[in-house]
Amino acid sequence: MNTVEPNATSRLHALDNLRALMMWLGIVLHVAVIYVVTPLPNIPWHDSQTTPIADLLLGVIHAFRMPMFFILAGFFVALMVQKQGAVGMLKNRLRRLGLPFIVFWLPVFATMVVFVLLFLHRMARGTWGLDVSLIPQTPHVPTGPTTMHLWFLWLLLGFSVLTAGVYRVAVHLPAAIPIRVAAFFGRSGQAWWGFGVLSLPLAWIGSFYANGIVTPDGGFLPPLSEWGHNGLFYLFGWYVYPHQQALFAQYTRYCYRYAVAGLGFFLVSGLLMALLARPDAAPPYLTGWIALTYNCATWLWCFALMGLFLRYLQHPNPVLGYLAESSYWVYIVHMPMTIGFGAVLYGLPLPALTKLLLNVLATTAVCLISYQLFVRSTRTGLLLNGVRKTPRTVPSPGLA
Repeated sequence: MNTVEPNATSRLHALDNLRALMMWLGIVLHVAVIYVVTPLPNIPWHDSQTTPIADLLLGVIHAFRMPMFFILAGFFVALMVQKQGAVGMLKNRLRRLGLPFIVFWLPVFATMVVFVLLFLHRMARGTWGLDVSLIPQTPHVPTGPTTMHLWFLWLLLGFSVLTAGVYRVAVHLPAAIPIRVAAFFGRSGQAWWGFGVLSLPLAWIGSFYANGIVTPDGGFLPPLSEWGHNGLFYLFGWYVYPHQQALFAQYTRYCYRYAVAGLGFFLVSGLLMALLARPDAAPPYLTGWIALTYNCATWLWCFALMGLFLRYLQHPNPVLGYLAESSYWVYIVHMPMTIGFGAVLYGLPLPALTKLLLNVLATTAVCLISYQLFVRSTRTGLLLNGVRKTPRTVPSPGLA
């Protein structure tokens, strides 16, 4: 059995490998939304062929992917603050998050609009074309500029600014206050009941959503619910850093227990969602219970994923290492690709699962090939990843 090495480098490799997988699962998730049985109200592009496997992929991946990203983000921000100070961290985040957002938002937004319109034209008329009148006029579909899938980049930049400000204030507080807060998160991350306590505020936030699950609206002014929901995972990641020795040992030892327990809560949340679909049988406050069980699964699966990667993938891996290195570029450009290939596949006499697999493979290939040819050794690669080190000894903080 593999065990966690007692040095920080092995842990950083494990978390970097974890980040690589989370990034690739973003492609799978954004392809899956095209083929779900029940189309999502805020995503008007979808294929006429559907498969329940897409719904399952969407539900499972959504449960842990972005929370895991925010935990990793908080962890690496804490690492940067220790090494560079709060001001140094903020300068790094402005350069690595703010500048790429400024550079890429407009071209990605324009490409998204074109590909969405092409997809909607294929759906409505079976031909290629651009017609803005085909955009559904519903409250769920935005008609103006949004942050799109780059909402994570935008929100993480906000958290970085808040972290720098709070950190400068916290040093003037009585020492007992930050110590007690750190102890709470450390204890919650290690005790058997911790995932439930951490899920309670998320359940309250989720109870204000129709299905109990917080979903990003993509606005430039995110609602407080998104700040609170994602902020808790980010804050937990921040406090994982000083408690990493105990927490990582815990997650590595009990990774399978966390995974199985998370599956149990996920299945319960699925049953509750099925009950919610029957308004005549749905009891009051059901969305709150859905949010509670779903977020319990989220925390447990995040603990399990950290443990599994620390246990089995703590060393540099060529494939995952390359995926991690290219992850920032893939994150930025993959969403338009999934829509574009979805439009190309629309109307073809193929099963939905076949289309899903073809879209994932095509999007992955285009993203990685474009990274290798046009990004990796260029100024764009320098902008996204900083100076590339060979061999790599620590992960690029990029999105984390």
